[in-house]
Amino acid sequence: MAVAGFYRRILPSPPAIDFSSSEGKKLFLEAIHDGKMEGFFKLISYFQTQSEPAFCGLATLSMVLNALAIDPGRKWKGPWRWFDENMLDCCEPLEKVKETGISLGKVMCLANCAGAKVEAFHANQSSIDAFRDYVSKCSSSDDCHLIVSYHRGTFKQTGTGHFSPIGGYHAKNDMALILDTARFKYPPHWVPLTLLWEAMSTVDESTGKQRGFMLISKSQRAPGLLYTLSCKHESWISTTKYLMDDVPALLSSCSVKNVRDILSTIFTSLPPDFSELIKRFVEVHRQEDGAQVLSEEEKGRINIKEAILNQVKETSLFAHVTDVLQSEELSKPEKCKFCVRDTLPNIAASVCCAGILMGKSWSSERLCCRDASVRCYSATTDGDKNIAVVSGTVVDGTRAQGVDVLVPLSQTESNSCKTGSEWYSSGVHPHSPDVLTALLLALPAQTWSSITDKKVLDDISALVSTDGLPVLLQEEILHLRNQLVMLKNCKEDKIEAI
Repeated sequence: MAVAGFYRRILPSPPAIDFSSSEGKKLFLEAIHDGKMEGFFKLISYFQTQSEPAFCGLATLSMVLNALAIDPGRKWKGPWRWFDENMLDCCEPLEKVKETGISLGKVMCLANCAGAKVEAFHANQSSIDAFRDYVSKCSSSDDCHLIVSYHRGTFKQTGTGHFSPIGGYHAKNDMALILDTARFKYPPHWVPLTLLWEAMSTVDESTGKQRGFMLISKSQRAPGLLYTLSCKHESWISTTKYLMDDVPALLSSCSVKNVRDILSTIFTSLPPDFSELIKRFVEVHRQEDGAQVLSEEEKGRINIKEAILNQVKETSLFAHVTDVLQSEELSKPEKCKFCVRDTLPNIAASVCCAGILMGKSWSSERLCCRDASVRCYSATTDGDKNIAVVSGTVVDGTRAQGVDVLVPLSQTESNSCKTGSEWYSSGVHPHSPDVLTALLLALPAQTWSSITDKKVLDDISALVSTDGLPVLLQEEILHLRNQLVMLKNCKEDKIEAI
């Protein structure tokens, strides 16, 4: 009886040399002796097989991020924080990657969103000599890794475009070690660097641009702790365009007389689904984990998030945003794109669904939440600080998952939580003033340069300046700003440095 499908492929050799062959082992030992395998040991410790045929870019990146010991800041499964392919979705929906793969520019975007430092090049933006130097440099260090995007056909392999990390370099033979994440197909193998350069110089038909490579290292800047941008919803393209391109044009065409006019102009023209772009990071517990008591680490992260939230609310811009949102003009039903009129259970349900989607492989289109509720409990032994817990059961077709979502509160919200007041609808909903304030602070400085009235320009520039902000908030805003620039570049499939 015939069995459908394939069991592995024979590695075409030459030009490749199987890593486990006698010749491959000899190259490995010589490269170790030459000091060109330093990055190999970290990478091999986190080597993984891609979980989907088109997930080579995601598997390669998650392997490199874990090798660099970058903390994703959110849970993978159970209590563990760990990079997995399904968590890399801030620049391209997973369903789309599963169908069509991913481009070099969007892998760079993902790496930046994950908190890594990235330098990326299309092949025609570099040279084979520069590439050789980069391979040699990263192979001599365990704090820098190199990812290549290339066409398999150059090596007589089946398939087309592919991503892999470089595991080492044999300088004498000028060969690079490819740690192929499609381990169901080909084993790790050595290839001539000149052929690898030729394979990277091919054109990716999905973008019309040459393939290339990127160097990834651990960034010295902290990733976002409270806010993040997401492209899970298709509206991210129009919302990013509005914020980065349309807002400056609006402000140049409108006669704004003061800060209130500026904010009203921006808010009244926001795209309908703009709140799908910016999200709060949340702590998610699956109810079967039985984690009813916060660990010291979780308390620490919640405290940092609360500190950032309080710092946002202490800015002068936050007061202006709150005032404008409460104005009669923006309270009109036809204008109120961000007024929160949802009932408490509905908002709780949306938070539960958002929580389970953070790093999960659930489809947002089929999600619903039942039995959603909100409760508060103390995060400290003296009862001085409170944390809101949104509980519910998220249902996706035949699957049901009970979740508890831990929500950071400002001091005012914490007091309301303690007394049972209905703080929640304004406190954690994506339309809340703190989220809008953070988004405005994150807009590039040139956003406001088209304002012709010098006094108004000076006033808004002072309000959105990050110079005097606390360090925690500065880092949070810088992370959001970099994400905005990366999403704009990602939309245009650029790999420009930020």
